[in-house]
Formats: sequence, structure tokens, C-alpha cells
Amino acid sequence: MKIGILRIGQIDSKVLDWVSETLNISFPKAACTVISEILPTPEEAFDKRRKQYMSNTILSRIQEVVDREKAMELILGIVDVDIFVPPLSFVFGQAKYPGKVAVISLHRLRPEFYGRNPNAELFMERTAKEAVHELGHTFGLAHCENPYCVMYFSNSIFETDRKQSIFCSKCQPKIEKIMESAGKDLE
Repeated sequence: MKIGILRIGQIDSKVLDWVSETLNISFPKAACTVISEILPTPEEAFDKRRKQYMSNTILSRIQEVVDREKAMELILGIVDVDIFVPPLSFVFGQAKYPGKVAVISLHRLRPEFYGRNPNAELFMERTAKEAVHELGHTFGLAHCENPYCVMYFSNSIFETDRKQSIFCSKCQPKIEKIMESAGKDLE
């Protein structure tokens, strides 16, 4: 299985490398790679009233890339703008459940967004958690009730910080079974 990482707008290469490394650990039966194409941030996704971007529109643009990039079974888009999906006031990410596309936003993962000093380690940790979480949805995993599981729904940055970047003992066997089945489908 191949998972593509798609830059949407300008994304630091260190973030891309970190996400790729994290996904290769979390999904060991998949090969994660950064796609050379850079997708511009879709202006039609911008809501002037909210000053945010609608994540559904961004997911549609990522789907267009999946349709062109036949070598990639899944694509995770990374964007550095504030995103939302009604009725929520914001989201850290969104995915087709199950599906082939997901997106995460770096905007609210930075400590500076909350008036804190920059902290690269904390920022990268949050980014990894959201990337694994959203890809978990593409594989068909639902939100988990365990507040420490990566599949727990984060309604705030505090919940993101509390959870781990790994699947809990209930979700891990599910993802292993799904990955094993996906591997057999590709043979």
C-alpha cells in the first residue's frame, strides 16, 4: 500500500519528513512518500465571513490528485491554514471515512496559536497525532472512547496533547486487520 503526502501551499520540508517517518512507523505495511506536486490552497474554500477554509472543498481537491496519481492508494494533504467543517468552529483535520483522502491543518497545532512560545517538539508531536488519526479514519476506524488513543476525537488542543500518537489495545488489532486485508487486495 502506498500513502502519499501532499503539500497544499507552502509546508516546511521538516514537517513533511517528520510526518512521513511517523506514518511509516504507525502503518508499517504501507510505504509513505511525499508527492512532488504542490497543490495551491483552494481559494474557493475560503469563507470570508469566518476567515477560514472549508475542509470539504480541500478534500475534493485532494481527491482529484488521487484520481490522477494512480500509484497512491491514499493521500494525506497538509495545509497551513485554519480549516473548518460545519457545524464545528474548526477542525484539526478531516478524512473521508472510509476513503482515500484526508487533510490536516498545521494552523492550530502550533503553540503560538495559543499565545505560547514556539516549541518545535510539541508542534511535531501534535502534527504526527493528527496525521495518524485522520489516516485511521480513511482505513475505516471510528473515534475511540479511550482518551489516550490516537483515534480519540480532539475537541481542543488539550485533548490532542493528552492522547498518544499510537493506537490503543482495541484499535491496534483493528488497524492491523485492515492493513493485512488491504495488502491482500493489492496482490
